[in-house]
Amino acid sequence: MTDDSDLYDITIVGGGPVGLFAAFYAGLRDMKTKIIDSLPELGGQLVTLYPEKMVYDVPGFPQELGRDLASGFIEQGTRFHPTICLNENVIHLQRTPEGLPVLVTQKGEHCSRSVLLATGVGAFRPVKTGIPDVDDLEGHGVYYLVKSLAEFAGKRLVILGGGDSAVDWALNLYGKAKSIVLVHRREQFRAHEKSVEEMHRLKTDVRIPYEAKGAFADAAGHIREIEIVHKETGQVVFLECDALLVNFGFKADTKFLRDWGLEMAGGKVTVDAYMRTSLPAVYAAGDAATYDGSLNLIVTGVADATIAVNHAKTLVDPRAKLDPGHSSAREDLAQPAPGKSA
Repeated sequence: MTDDSDLYDITIVGGGPVGLFAAFYAGLRDMKTKIIDSLPELGGQLVTLYPEKMVYDVPGFPQELGRDLASGFIEQGTRFHPTICLNENVIHLQRTPEGLPVLVTQKGEHCSRSVLLATGVGAFRPVKTGIPDVDDLEGHGVYYLVKSLAEFAGKRLVILGGGDSAVDWALNLYGKAKSIVLVHRREQFRAHEKSVEEMHRLKTDVRIPYEAKGAFADAAGHIREIEIVHKETGQVVFLECDALLVNFGFKADTKFLRDWGLEMAGGKVTVDAYMRTSLPAVYAAGDAATYDGSLNLIVTGVADATIAVNHAKTLVDPRAKLDPGHSSAREDLAQPAPGKSA
């Protein structure tokens, strides 16, 4: 038999915005909650990838730095004191003799009455250029992530890429870097139209259709120049640079989910209208999940999480109502959150 002292009502895999809001809502439903995340801190991609990027599409926050938005999600998500397990990679899903899910990590086993996958796109790593001259200079002027805008202050910056990240960093670092050149291999950008318009309005030096061919380091081993080539004419151009920011996207590893036998489509977990996966007592929300009309946005992700948690609550306690009512009716929520003064 399962030891109830180590049994949780819901275990959330992923400590990003969606997982944190799910933890808040599970606490709101009086569920014993655990969060497991492979990263060393909560906050997900807002902390690890975009701490210095402005986020504009979260209701109630006209514009907020990623790290500040993450701080709010963390404060809210830990309000009801969930158990938090960091630096743990979920590897396997097993079942108890009673059929309850057990998540196996490199550190141990976690038994729960329900599981919510809020893993985003999965374990991710940046896509590199594949050019040894460039990739070998990582840590010596070649970047794949922006942890601090100050790193690029006063530098001659070259950005590779044509998606949202590349264009957004060209905008966010405008006026901070000494100069910015954006290199993209296609005529068309994948970034949001308004962002591309703003980049052109600022007269950013854009080189299209060019792609990187090589890089050169100075005597100290730091990048000093990048070689680019025009894809149609073959023209070669050398750009002086103190920093090269590569924004080719990220590769997601969802192999561990496929190994569970989950029904998947396009690398995401297929869910129904209740956010239920093809496995009993396992739900998915946010970028980890796919259904007709799904979107990869924080705002829809937290909606998914709310639906998943409420249905998990009725699974764990069949006597519970699906609709918990409005939080404004909860007098206990009027008290200051942990760590906050009245």
